[in-house]
Amino acid sequence: MKVITTSEARKKLSTIVDTVRMSNRPIAIGRRDKAEALIIKFPDTANALVDDVTNMNAYGGGFDFLEAESDLYSRDDLTVSYV
Repeated sequence: MKVITTSEARKKLSTIVDTVRMSNRPIAIGRRDKAEALIIKFPDTANALVDDVTNMNAYGGGFDFLEAESDLYSRDDLTVSYV
């Protein structure tokens, strides 16, 4: 993951936001090559019935790696659906 300095982030914030939005790849902001904050894309389609964190988890791409995993559960195994 790319880590940029806080100084660079201040100068290029608009460009950084556009890059994250278009590439759907997070960019870290930090000091001395250590990430301290993360800029991630907000989902294009958000569910107004749930909070922002749930929308980020559901639509933000953070769990895309699970598509390669075998299905352990089906929808029938759910007792409550939040999204």
